[in-house]
Amino acid sequence: MAGAVAPAETSSTRSQPQLVRGLTLTHTISLVVGTVIGTGVFLKAAVMAQAVGTPALVLAAWLLAGLMSLAGALTYAELGALLPHAGGEYVYVREAYGKAPAFLCGWTRIAIGSTGSIASLAAGFATFLTALLPLNAVWFERTFTLFGQTITWQLGTRQLLAVGAILVLSGVNCAGVVLGGRIQAALTALKVLGIALIVGGVFVFSKSASIAHFAAPADRGSWSGFAPFSAAVLAALWAYDGWNQMPMVAGEVQRPARNVPRALVGGVFIVTLVYCLANLSYLFALPFPEVANSNSTAFREALPVASKAASTFLGPLGTQVVAALFVVSSLGALNGTILQCARVPYAMARDGLFFRALGNVSQGTHVPVLSILVQAVWASILAISGTYDQLTDFVIFASWIFYALATSSVFVLRRKMPTAQRPYRTPGYPVVPIFFLLLAAWLVLNTLSTRPVESAAGLILIALGFPLYLYFRARNKAEEQSTPASTEV
Repeated sequence: MAGAVAPAETSSTRSQPQLVRGLTLTHTISLVVGTVIGTGVFLKAAVMAQAVGTPALVLAAWLLAGLMSLAGALTYAELGALLPHAGGEYVYVREAYGKAPAFLCGWTRIAIGSTGSIASLAAGFATFLTALLPLNAVWFERTFTLFGQTITWQLGTRQLLAVGAILVLSGVNCAGVVLGGRIQAALTALKVLGIALIVGGVFVFSKSASIAHFAAPADRGSWSGFAPFSAAVLAALWAYDGWNQMPMVAGEVQRPARNVPRALVGGVFIVTLVYCLANLSYLFALPFPEVANSNSTAFREALPVASKAASTFLGPLGTQVVAALFVVSSLGALNGTILQCARVPYAMARDGLFFRALGNVSQGTHVPVLSILVQAVWASILAISGTYDQLTDFVIFASWIFYALATSSVFVLRRKMPTAQRPYRTPGYPVVPIFFLLLAAWLVLNTLSTRPVESAAGLILIALGFPLYLYFRARNKAEEQSTPASTEV
C-alpha cells in the first residue's frame, strides 16, 4: 500500500518502538530541494560575476556545479537504494570500510558539520528577520582573536531568535517525521513559488530587462582563465551543498528502493533548474556591473542581487519581498537539516558507537527524540557562540574527505556485495562516480592550499574523534562479554 506508514525496521526479537516509514516521495523531494535552496541562490551571483567577468561564464558555472552535484546524487542514489537505513553516509562508509572510518565520518558531522549548518541557517534566519522587523538589540559585545581571525561576539535579539528557531523546529520534528515532512513540503513549495514569482516578474514586467545585458563587457574577454572560473564553480557548489543529507532518513522513507533514487536525482535536477533560471533572470534584469557590485564581501552594504532584480518590477517593495523570501528559505533549509541530520547520532548509537540513549525511539512519535534534542542544544550553543562561521569553515575540508569516501563506497560494495539486489544502479558507472571523486579531490586540494589553517583544524577535528571511537569500541566489547549475544542487526 503506497500510502501506508510501515515500520522501518522489523524484528521478532524487538519490542521497543522503531522508526516508521512515513516520508512519501513528495516529502523526500522536498527535503532535497528545501535543504539545498537556502540563500546562496539569492546572493552568490555577485561574487561569481566578480570572479569570471562575463554573464555566460556565470551561467556556465551554475550549470557545471549542478552537473557535479548530480553526479554525486546519482551515486548516492545507488547506495541509498542498496542500504535504505537511517544514517546515510555513515552507513555507506561503515559497510564499505568498517566502523572506525564510519565513526569518524559521523563524529565530524555531529561535532560541527550538521550542527554548524543548523547554527548558520538559524543565524541567517535571524539576520533576515531583523531586516524586516526592528529586532536588532545588542546587549553584550566582545572582540577577540581565534585561529588568527578577528571575531566579534555579540549577544542580543538575533542570537535569541536563532536559538528560538532551532528549538521550535526541533520540537516540531520531535512530534513525528510525517509532521516534519509536511512542514518541509510546505516551506519548500513557498520558497520555490517565491523564486518563480521573481523569475516570472523579471521576464514579464521588468522595465530595465534587456537581452543586451548578456553581452560580455567590452574590457573582458570571453574566457577569464581556469582559476577564476574554478572560484565561481566553487561558490556555486556551496549553494548546491546539502543534497547528500536526504539518505540520512532513508530508514523512514516509504518504498525506499524507488523513492530515495527518485528524490535524490529529481531533487538535484529541480534545484539546478531553479538556480539556472533565477540567475538567468538576474542577468536579464540588470546590467552586468550591477550584478557584480551586489551584496558580497567586496560590497557589504549593497543590496543582494535578487533584491535588485525584484526591484526592477516591484520598486522599493522588491527588497521587502526578497527579505521575506530569505526568511522562508532559511527556515525550510533549517527544518530539513534538523530532521535529516539527527539520524546520524541515532544510527551510531544503534551500532553501539555513541551514547546508547540517543538510539532510543519515542513510543508515541517514533522518532529519535533525544538525538534531536541533543543536536538542538549543541547547535544552539554554536549559534550563540559567535564563532559558528569559523567552525564551519574548519570542517569544510573534513566534510569533503567523507563525501569522497562515501562516494567511493559504491566501488567497494559492488565487490563486497556482488549478489546483493540493487534496485537502482548509477548510470554511467564508473565514469559518473569517478567524475565526482575528481571534483572532491579538487575541492580538498583547493581548500588545503587556500585555507591551510581551516584544513589543519578539520584534520584535528577528525583526529579528536579517534579516542572517542576507541572508548566506545572498548565499552561495546565489555558489554558483549558481560551479556548474552544480541540478535540486533
